[in-house]
Amino acid sequence: MKKAFRIKKNEEFQSIFKNGKSFANRQLVIYYVKKIDQEHFRIGLSVGKKIGNAVTRNRIKRFLRQAFQDLGDTIQDHYDIVIIARNPTKDMGYEEIKKSLTHLLYKEKLLNK
Repeated sequence: MKKAFRIKKNEEFQSIFKNGKSFANRQLVIYYVKKIDQEHFRIGLSVGKKIGNAVTRNRIKRFLRQAFQDLGDTIQDHYDIVIIARNPTKDMGYEEIKKSLTHLLYKEKLLNK
């Protein structure tokens, strides 16, 4: 995932949490805010220490990044999206995480038709 597609700064995360909309399922929480001046979507990932050790957290982040890369063409532009992983994700494989992420994006109408 290119740097232009990432959210890294804490101020940006806090702004999305404060001003954005949220939706959740059992495995993931999504926060998103529309940014008209952006040409493409950006993502931020958050996997807390309660989920597991560094190896587990990095695996979940890797799966989420790959899922976003696979879904890249179908995600609407002009959005900042933050994904927070919940505890059940530690036992999930790539396909399950991608399915859960797709479900969230579809429910919130962030996927192109």
